[in-house]
Amino acid sequence: MPTFTAPTKDQQFVLHNVLKISEQDIPGFADLDRDFTDAVLTEAGKLAAEVLAPLNTVGDKQGCTLENGVVRVPDGFKEAYDQMAEGGWMAMDMPEEYGGQGLPYIMHTAAMEPMVSANMAFNMYPGLTHGNMAAILAHGTEEQKQTYLPKMATGEWSGTMNLTEPHCGTDLGLMRTKAEPQDDGTYKISGQKIWISAGEHEMSENIIHLVLAKIPGGPDGVKGISLFIVPKFLINEDGSLGARNSVSCGGLEEKMGIHGNSTCVINHDESIGYLIGDMHKGMRAMFTMMNEARLGVGLQGYAQGEVAYQNALGFARDRLQGRDVTGVKNPEGPADPIIVHPDVRRNLMDQKAFVEGARALTYWGAVMIDRAHKNEDADADAMISLLTPVVKGFLTDKGFETCVLAQQTLGGSGFTQEWGLEQFVRDARITMIYEGTNGVQSLDLVGRKLGLNGGKTIMGFFEMIKGYIAENKGDEAFERDFLEPLKAASKDLQAAGMYFMQNGMKNPNNALAGSYDFMHMMGHVCLGLMWAKMGKASMDALAAGDTDTDFHETKIATGRYYMARQLPITATHLARINSGADTVMALDAANF
Repeated sequence: MPTFTAPTKDQQFVLHNVLKISEQDIPGFADLDRDFTDAVLTEAGKLAAEVLAPLNTVGDKQGCTLENGVVRVPDGFKEAYDQMAEGGWMAMDMPEEYGGQGLPYIMHTAAMEPMVSANMAFNMYPGLTHGNMAAILAHGTEEQKQTYLPKMATGEWSGTMNLTEPHCGTDLGLMRTKAEPQDDGTYKISGQKIWISAGEHEMSENIIHLVLAKIPGGPDGVKGISLFIVPKFLINEDGSLGARNSVSCGGLEEKMGIHGNSTCVINHDESIGYLIGDMHKGMRAMFTMMNEARLGVGLQGYAQGEVAYQNALGFARDRLQGRDVTGVKNPEGPADPIIVHPDVRRNLMDQKAFVEGARALTYWGAVMIDRAHKNEDADADAMISLLTPVVKGFLTDKGFETCVLAQQTLGGSGFTQEWGLEQFVRDARITMIYEGTNGVQSLDLVGRKLGLNGGKTIMGFFEMIKGYIAENKGDEAFERDFLEPLKAASKDLQAAGMYFMQNGMKNPNNALAGSYDFMHMMGHVCLGLMWAKMGKASMDALAAGDTDTDFHETKIATGRYYMARQLPITATHLARINSGADTVMALDAANF
């Protein structure tokens, strides 16, 4: 049976030593001192470790079942859901006037991380609700906000998003779901949606679906898509639940992983819906939900890597096999623990360096979201828009890889269900697919985001790194171990961007064929920046007399490992990009 301990100490380090959140000029951040954040994260960690983690294997083995249109969730899920709702975890960052606690988004992000590590499938139920609330908050009328948000904030109601249809996924312009306008201002929604996470269950009294559909007579393609609120149960004028709407679960998907989450086929048979936002502007409203969801999926990627790493580390410390080639380390036993072997160390260091770097990157992104919203900072909004496909795509690719590395650490034991690593691998796999496949993320990054604001945002990214390097020169060891590798990787990334500019216009495939490499290259540069900041923060802490020398020296050593062993991969990615599209596109379709 796998175990989990919330990484509260490392979370606190990122929040306060690296991001210095309580010193930032963002409304609400001054209240986020160490004592407050520690209290919140400690309680979140307890809920994750003591309540959610024990249900992870239960959810995987039992899965969800559909009985006469009703979805039954695994044993213990309803009780855990109620405990999460009672603790106020559902809407930490929602405005107080709608039932939330009014905390910054960074606190929601940090508190949810251990819960995702502990039980990813379960956490998707409140996770989808949170994204649903964000869309209604941003685009709903005041009446819609008052009607739906307070009930979702308490967990009494939950939420979903209905996008994909059997014949269309990424290309939503092909959708067939229709919304027929009615005389009373409502719409009758007809169509089928698939792969709807948390689409039907009995843990909440009502489920609020956000549904993309086309109003007849509207523009073709995505320009004709509108967004609708479709509740499972209609709402009476006094706020009580009314008649059952004609929205139903037509089946459950049998999946590779996340068995504890109900992934549904949802049928809309003239279900009553209410337009949210402007007519034919549904994609803009839905992207409010999807952009937040993509940051959350990036978090899922490294959070699964975190719990997998913890269990791999525990195994490596206990498993006796072979002897250290430099000398016996366990003379009282028949063999040394496998953690003494360099290849096992390499495996574990890859896991540790990624997870800790990914945490810093995700929290930095969450702070940018807070700055964009609370300070109405257009530059912060543009920067997080640029980084969103990197956070989603790179962190989930590497998060899955981290789970596989953790599984490999256990050898044959990792392939058995007893140790739990194979579940982490299966659960992590979906993160590379949903909320836009990682290939689509790379196309979004290169095809759309690099040109954001006429290229000013990506140039601002490069200037930020250049400025950080210039501001932190002076320490020879820090320059050698952190700044020089970061500078080299940043130059590789700039050279790749230059290649796209010079060759992409003549042949767009030259850019698109290199988009995936560019996404990974930019991900490594981002983690390189995070490791430079973390290394500097730990060096500063030691210089200031912080007595937790083991923690900070470990942090510095892990950062050096990343800069020396991982960051140089940018040169390989650049070589691939510079090779262009000819080799990628050489075969005719018939010759594959």
